Amino acid sequence: MNLRNLIVIVIAVVIVSLAMDSVYTVHETERAILLRFGAVSEADVEPGIHFKMPIAEQINKADGRVLTLDSTAETYFTLEKKPLIVDSFAKWRINNVLRYYEATRFDERIGERILQERINEGLRNEISRRDMHEVVSGERDELMDNLTAELNRVMAQAAGIEVIDVRVKRIDLPTEVSTAVYDRMNSERQIEARQYRATGRELALGIRADAERQTVVIEAQAYRQAEQIRGDGDAQSAAIYADAFNKDPDFYQFYRSINAYTNVFKDKSDFLVLDPNSEFFKYLERDPS
Repeated sequence: MNLRNLIVIVIAVVIVSLAMDSVYTVHETERAILLRFGAVSEADVEPGIHFKMPIAEQINKADGRVLTLDSTAETYFTLEKKPLIVDSFAKWRINNVLRYYEATRFDERIGERILQERINEGLRNEISRRDMHEVVSGERDELMDNLTAELNRVMAQAAGIEVIDVRVKRIDLPTEVSTAVYDRMNSERQIEARQYRATGRELALGIRADAERQTVVIEAQAYRQAEQIRGDGDAQSAAIYADAFNKDPDFYQFYRSINAYTNVFKDKSDFLVLDPNSEFFKYLERDPS
């Protein structure tokens, strides 16, 4: 290869390189800024294919989608000076390309650091104006809404960032405070358990006493009814016997005597000393007729 051909090849390579460097593409998910000799030439380049002057102009791009900042857990103090460990996250995106470039040079880590500092400051201010109950449950949504609105205003001016939402993932108590709170809750539950047991014992005694009273009443009523039924039965039996025996008194007297003989003489070892002419033996005498 002679020198002429080599020069032609070099020139062709340079031309192709310059041509390739003069064409660039901005995607829908990107935000771009065009610099000319280091100065801003076009602040927010539209998506699509564009041309620029090689070497003189430079294109810088950043992610234009909604990004998530997962903040580190920090300790904040409530209105009553109680510490809370708050773990939060934020959703954000680039709103003003020129301001974002001036603040971060399109370095996402710088933007997240600025946003993290503002979140910490905002949480500290919002939590310090509320007590623990309001932070944990009472005014938690209001706190987040106020913080999001304030951060969006501040970050738009400071770094061209739009803060879409800020949310708390978890709120914890420090270990020493958690132990004290757990002990207090345990004591309260024990007191409540003792109250329930005392109430249960009181109810049990009342139920048992009422059951015993009802048992005595039912047994007394049953005994009274049994005695009445037994008395009525004895009266009816006596009436039936009287009516039956009145129909033939001689037979009744004879029947009673026979039963008496059976009971007296059922044991051969028994003996009686009686007058043979007594009334008891009248049915044993020979009929004089």
